[in-house]
Amino acid sequence: MKTGKFWAWLTFGVGAAYFFIPLIATLEFSLRMRRGVYSFDAYAVVFGDARFQQSFTFSVVAAIFTILLGILIVVPAAYWIRLRLPHLRPIVEFITLLPLVIPAIVIVFGYIRMYGSNSPLPFLASTWSTNVLLVIGYATLALPYMYRAVDTGLRTIDVRTLTEAAQILGAGWATIIARVIMPNVLIAVLSGAFLTFAIVIGEFTMASLLNRPAFGPYLQNIGANRAYEPAALAIIAFAITWGCMSLIQLLSRYAPKSSNQTR
Repeated sequence: MKTGKFWAWLTFGVGAAYFFIPLIATLEFSLRMRRGVYSFDAYAVVFGDARFQQSFTFSVVAAIFTILLGILIVVPAAYWIRLRLPHLRPIVEFITLLPLVIPAIVIVFGYIRMYGSNSPLPFLASTWSTNVLLVIGYATLALPYMYRAVDTGLRTIDVRTLTEAAQILGAGWATIIARVIMPNVLIAVLSGAFLTFAIVIGEFTMASLLNRPAFGPYLQNIGANRAYEPAALAIIAFAITWGCMSLIQLLSRYAPKSSNQTR
């Protein structure tokens, strides 16, 4: 058993070194913008850049609308499948996995061919409609994660009993979903929401080809023209992503408590 522990810790140490050494090197490089001393000048330049503020704000707003769209689509669909159409669950799971198989560049080129200026539906001709298509594309990319998070949350509650109890009290379908199902799967929905947020913040392909001022294209543009600022942006993006992952871990601690209360 001691030998097993040694190899387990050795494997963990090698994996941690493989992950953290490049990250520490990137952090150290981002602090060397001022010669001879460590400073946060690169971070000050990044946060003071109007393009950073514009692109980050755009991506945050897009992420919020993507999360709302994902919740409006996934929660009722997953609830109805678990309640009335369990035989369709394998088919729906396969469909929700397709965004992992079909590259984002294929989706966005389909948008351009279908909704370009020369098409019968020229949605890409205006900024507003292009933003709407971008949000729909983001929701498609986040669909596997949002659906599985919600489906896992629905497994922890007795959907049929809760639905029957609500119907006995006179609740309609909208009330059941909004006031009975949603509070019981809120932790799962928030987990999917944070994953969606992390995906939208770092997405490059769709935003770039649709010519939208998102955070992903801004990262690529800075990386092609600067030295220290890209390292600072990499650390910032890493902090945002891992902040979302940490919130998911924190919220997941309350999931068993919440599910026990619903029972």
